[in-house]
Amino acid sequence: MNRQIPFSRILSGTFLIAGTMIGAGMLGIPLVTAAAGFWPGCLITCLVWFFMFATGVIFLEVTCWLPDGHHVLSISSHFLGKWGKFVSGTMFIFLYYCLMIAYFVVGAPLLGEIFGGFISGWKSFVLFGSIFGSIVAFGPKSIDRVNILMSIAMVGAWLLLIGIGSSDVEVERIHLTHFPSMFLAMPVLFSAFGFHNVIPSLCTYLKRDRKALRLSIFLGSLLPLFIYLIWQWLIIGAIPKEAIAMAFEDKISVITLFQTGTGKKAFVVIGQFFTFFAIITSVLGVAFSMVDFLGDGLHISERRGVKRLMLTLMTFLPPFIFSLLNPYVFTLALGMAGGFGEAFLNGLLPITLIWIGKYHLKYKSDLIFLGNRYFLALLIMISFFVIGIEIFELI
Repeated sequence: MNRQIPFSRILSGTFLIAGTMIGAGMLGIPLVTAAAGFWPGCLITCLVWFFMFATGVIFLEVTCWLPDGHHVLSISSHFLGKWGKFVSGTMFIFLYYCLMIAYFVVGAPLLGEIFGGFISGWKSFVLFGSIFGSIVAFGPKSIDRVNILMSIAMVGAWLLLIGIGSSDVEVERIHLTHFPSMFLAMPVLFSAFGFHNVIPSLCTYLKRDRKALRLSIFLGSLLPLFIYLIWQWLIIGAIPKEAIAMAFEDKISVITLFQTGTGKKAFVVIGQFFTFFAIITSVLGVAFSMVDFLGDGLHISERRGVKRLMLTLMTFLPPFIFSLLNPYVFTLALGMAGGFGEAFLNGLLPITLIWIGKYHLKYKSDLIFLGNRYFLALLIMISFFVIGIEIFELI
């Protein structure tokens, strides 16, 4: 019988999942849902949340079938063979290294500004990597503590943004709708609700307690859902649809757009702090999973001390180098591959794994509804639908 997991650990898991999901990309969600309107935006946001919650619980089930230390590589190898391992591993490492590069590109300059602008250029990148690489190198407990602090600060900044901007919301703008356009927001929302990469690491941290892990996934994904819905209400309700469409085309930050439209300079300052805190929580979540992913690939089961330091360097050093040399190639690649990567890693892969495990290898599972063949087939169709939308947008 498993020892009961303390609620503090469940809370840690909740914040780790929420922090991984809520990145700076959240700021752009209203830019892609505004064409449909607030209510259609809410509907598609809730549908994507349920899809990602379902596939997250499914991937958790698959992960718990195997012993501690298994990550995407060994899980894919076990159920899909060497080609499944190769495709899954390649997609994982490309997508999350690109994410780390994007975090460096945005986060390092913001960190330099916090230090009054005295640290800039490559020095800010070194500082960024050194601080947060050290936190990851110390281990899960240090990641846990810092992530909780940054998550609380992020939510606090978000509340200030809502408080400052809510008086500018106009009811008439909230009721403008165009439901067919809401589907075009799905690839961006898939990226905004991605957290599956931290599940194998979280399984070890919460001692594979399914009940505690499922609760962490539910609460950890519910918080971003609430934040995303209120954020759309604020931006879509306060800024004319035409201005949002122009900002999307011209790649103007929604924070800058809000200040231009309302004249509230404090919104930009608080928005920068929110962006920084959101980036840090995402960095910690992605790096946490990358260390275990690389350890799994290199067959390093004991990920402490010098070995953990080596894995941490492998996690931070390539993004640091590429973010200095040519970050735009990789951020462009991330933009093109994000929808495909998320739809595959957080959709098709977990569904395929549980289908093989439950219906072919006859592993025991208590997922009645989420593990049903017809429901899994529906999730597969949604995954391919999102990939189709991404292809349509690229063309």
